[in-house]
Amino acid sequence: MADQATFEVEVLTPEGEVFRGDAVQLSTRTVVGEVGILANHVPILAGLKPTRLRLYLPDGERRDFAQAHGMLQVFGNQAEILVEEAIPAGELETASLESALEDARAREADESAGEATRAVAARDVERITAFLEIAREN
Repeated sequence: MADQATFEVEVLTPEGEVFRGDAVQLSTRTVVGEVGILANHVPILAGLKPTRLRLYLPDGERRDFAQAHGMLQVFGNQAEILVEEAIPAGELETASLESALEDARAREADESAGEATRAVAARDVERITAFLEIAREN
């Protein structure tokens, strides 16, 4: 992969930069399906769903992150990924995710809570379920 064309990738969360560097490919999931980005990709702006974000680096290494909801922008041979969370896949803890999922499902099912509270809980269930699947694959 060392001789393949590269593009700049930046992964940002509210807490700060998670990754910045060159990649030969990135793979993620948008609200309309899976997408793979290579160098010189056409401009794109897409909403992101929780999934495994894969960054293929020029040296042949692959970096995987558990990606939460967010946005992807590709323009001018650069990709910016702005997400609520991006956790290196190897750092996910199954036990804590299972506990968080149980809590989120309880909040989602609580009919005494408001609609907005249940909607936030539903997004939490989606994110935690994706993160748990990634944790179990590692």
